[in-house]
Amino acid sequence: MNIPNTMRAAILVKQDSELIIDDVELPRILDIGQVLVKLNVSGICGSQLGEIEGKKGIDPYLPHLMGHEGCGEVLKIGPGVKTVSVGDKVVLHWKKGSGIQSETPKYKWRGEKLNAGWVTTFNEYAVVSENRCTSIPVNINNDDAALFGCAVTTAFGVVENNAKLRFGESVLVFGAGGIGLNIIQASRLTSAWPIIAVDIFDNRLELAKKFGATHVINSKKENIEIALNKIIKEKSLDVFIDNTGIPKIIEKGYELINSKGRVILVGVPPKDSHIKIYSLPLHFGKIILGSHGGECVPDLDIPRYLKLLANKKINFEGLITSRFSLKDINIAINTMRSGSSSGRIVIDL
Repeated sequence: MNIPNTMRAAILVKQDSELIIDDVELPRILDIGQVLVKLNVSGICGSQLGEIEGKKGIDPYLPHLMGHEGCGEVLKIGPGVKTVSVGDKVVLHWKKGSGIQSETPKYKWRGEKLNAGWVTTFNEYAVVSENRCTSIPVNINNDDAALFGCAVTTAFGVVENNAKLRFGESVLVFGAGGIGLNIIQASRLTSAWPIIAVDIFDNRLELAKKFGATHVINSKKENIEIALNKIIKEKSLDVFIDNTGIPKIIEKGYELINSKGRVILVGVPPKDSHIKIYSLPLHFGKIILGSHGGECVPDLDIPRYLKLLANKKINFEGLITSRFSLKDINIAINTMRSGSSSGRIVIDL
């Protein structure tokens, strides 16, 4: 088919500002390794909030498109593409999978170049690198499919590859948003005990119980150390998983784990922020580890996790708690910031 001339897309023009919704021109020809996808659903991840707020510093690529978790249908493939075909339902993900890493697409906005990475999902169509999309069965519903772009693969990878949770180990998950809820669900699969969810929003903690949290702590209302010691013996916490990126929380997690415990960092601290720890315990078994998307390999891991979904070992019912149209994406982003939506927020395209 012919590539559409234009699409509606959300554009980050200035940091700490609302996204602009406007028409964007698509490239007329697909380059080697590029795939044209019609988006159905996109998730919103905390990393996009950090991108807008400039948590990693000055953004040299402005203006640019955004989004790294979604699903859609392949409309056209460029030269050399072998892992997906026209008509395939695909998950779009930010982690590299199999296939070619193409050049980034050449979009235009108001007559000027508009930057974009190898995958974007806050747009009606996307020219995506082959290694950022994975074919899935057509019977997987769009909402579930979109979650496999980041929320599920990152979370399950954190438990499986980073934390390496074992039967009966205790785990505390600080931050019960879209990724945190799936970390809790994956922890339940490992028969971890107890599984403790911590957040500042009661609505998220109630949802965390549905996904497998055995205990919950509202850190705005309770002293986390006192509350934790009521659940398990002092210094017996095996794993602390942080989704916030807040240095003081990371430091507290390091204090709370036992002498052989692991702190797994999923959230990314703001640029130029630092954590202060007493490092001697690192020489005797304590571990502090940064996660990069759970070290998942999308084209290998997504099919495995889909088996769990098909056999009702995992469940996403109730995980998506708000949905918006593309024109209302700024409302969606503010809803996520406020914590008023307890689970994952998605954009219908």
